[in-house]
Amino acid sequence: MTEETQAKWEGKATVELRGPTADQVWPCLEDFCNLQKWLPRVDTCYRVEGELGQPGLVRCCNFSKVPSEGSHEDEENKVIWAKEKLIMINPSERCLSYEILENNAGFKSYVATIKVSPINDGDGDGQHGCTIEWSFIADPIEGWPLEDFNSYINSSLQFMGKKMERDVLSR
Repeated sequence: MTEETQAKWEGKATVELRGPTADQVWPCLEDFCNLQKWLPRVDTCYRVEGELGQPGLVRCCNFSKVPSEGSHEDEENKVIWAKEKLIMINPSERCLSYEILENNAGFKSYVATIKVSPINDGDGDGQHGCTIEWSFIADPIEGWPLEDFNSYINSSLQFMGKKMERDVLSR
């Protein structure tokens, strides 16, 4: 199948945090260049250009290699990197979108949206925790089946959510 005829991948993962409110969790995500604090395997994340908190901000993230079956030893020590651009941020809605500009991980096109929403449990006060939703649209990634990529996004979000929950509740 040629690249032109392959369908875009779409996926979504959600994590529920029972303690912290959406307003307490949002600053963790709003800080676009602080991903290494929350996401497993991110070794460094730093601003390349642009203004913090504004669309157009570009970050560079360096990742530890995700081990894969049958990988070659020299690939195990390879640093995976991605330059990512903040394309939308809406603090009042507690959501942001970003795209991968350049990378050496096989992404051709990838756009993700992360949104933090209150859990209202019927009373409307938003004090019963929150959910974080991470959705994406991407071109297929060579050597990585969609179900494996979805699993990676989901496990990363679960880890990230629990880490944010612990951080917020320990303050």
